[in-house]
Amino acid sequence: MPNSHFTTDDIDGPHAGQLVATAGTEPDEADTAMVLVHGRGATAESILELGQEFQHPEIAYVAPQASRNTWYPQSFLAPIESNQPHLTSALALLETVLSGLESAGISPERTFLLGFSQGACLATEFVARNAERYGGVAGFSGGLIGPEGTPREYEGSLDSTPIYLGCSDRDPHIPVDRVHETRDVLRDLGGDVTEQIFEGMGHGVVQEEIDHVSGMVDELVEP
Repeated sequence: MPNSHFTTDDIDGPHAGQLVATAGTEPDEADTAMVLVHGRGATAESILELGQEFQHPEIAYVAPQASRNTWYPQSFLAPIESNQPHLTSALALLETVLSGLESAGISPERTFLLGFSQGACLATEFVARNAERYGGVAGFSGGLIGPEGTPREYEGSLDSTPIYLGCSDRDPHIPVDRVHETRDVLRDLGGDVTEQIFEGMGHGVVQEEIDHVSGMVDELVEP
């Protein structure tokens, strides 16, 4: 259901005014949050269902909704300018969600960001551009945004944030080399990155990925 903790009217671009759906515990009653970022054509409500896999009802699960169900119009490998103003607006929406959680008393160190496909691209790009210690990051079938050769001149430190990247070796949308590049960039920023490449998986999420992230969430909630 939509939540009043998150006001998105003030951001610029096509994602202004988008709802933020929640499940689990209310943010002002929780000390841990998970931000779930849906893929192209999906919904906030649909990716909130993934949160049920982690079996921690005490977490505040938060999922922003993309305008017209799409964070940016072109491939994540297209020139960044061709995905504007949608990309900047989408990143601002995530920033608004994180700020709303902080206002409710949940710091980035207690916040886990998870995305699938286009949402994984957005989530990994967000944490690279806003490097600090997060509770965890998981990118299912995604990677940093921009064409080959995009400068990765990010600043800050992820300060040993646990990060998981999972993808197929032959994903039709995500070149495996981009997953490797994302791994290397996030490690250079100080992230504690685990990468798993699955042979012949296709574009989706498998149980081994869920199990790995479940362990990360367990560590965050019950260190």
